[in-house]
Amino acid sequence: MKRRPLPVAAALAATAALLLTACGSGDGGPKDNDKIAGANPGGSEESASPSAKAPDSAERPKVTLPKDITNVFESWKTGDTTKDAVLTDISERINATDAAITAGDPNSAALKFYYADEALVDAVQWVQGYKNDGKSITGKTRYFNPELEVFDKDTAALAYCSDESKAYDKDRKTNKADETTVTKNSYVTYNARVQKNEQGLWQTTSLLSERGNAKCAP
Repeated sequence: MKRRPLPVAAALAATAALLLTACGSGDGGPKDNDKIAGANPGGSEESASPSAKAPDSAERPKVTLPKDITNVFESWKTGDTTKDAVLTDISERINATDAAITAGDPNSAALKFYYADEALVDAVQWVQGYKNDGKSITGKTRYFNPELEVFDKDTAALAYCSDESKAYDKDRKTNKADETTVTKNSYVTYNARVQKNEQGLWQTTSLLSERGNAKCAP
């Protein structure tokens, strides 16, 4: 099972209640929860980030994941330009978080790029927790069952699931993975609130997560 939980933010309110019924919630910070982002009935795999990106003026930081980390996004495209832009930016946020953890860099420019407000504070603390504990991450995480609601031209919310049964913490010095038995807690539900900024980027401003929720666990 993968990582610690991201510190849980509390600002989704009615949005979270709406989306939790569709997929589940999310996870965050150390130890009880873990990782800190379409409807393709075929469940096909899409690699690290959906390729189609909505036009924007933001100069995106380069995010590179180590070879031992794979993030797969299933059903992460809808065919709708706005929705696909939201999903793309959330997938890039997820990759940016993993890259910051593996680099041991809580001051990563990519974190500040894809997060804002309380979600940024939580993300920085989360990455710092890994660094303090001498931990990193490894393995494959599958993100699936995205349920997206666009409220207006610059506000949206997304509920989605993650399967961390093949993803693990690892010791930064020994490079040894902390492999554990797969349980319902290997599955995480997320609720993210996103806001479009002046550059056209959909930043995550609030993030809720929960491990073992029946909406995402098999």
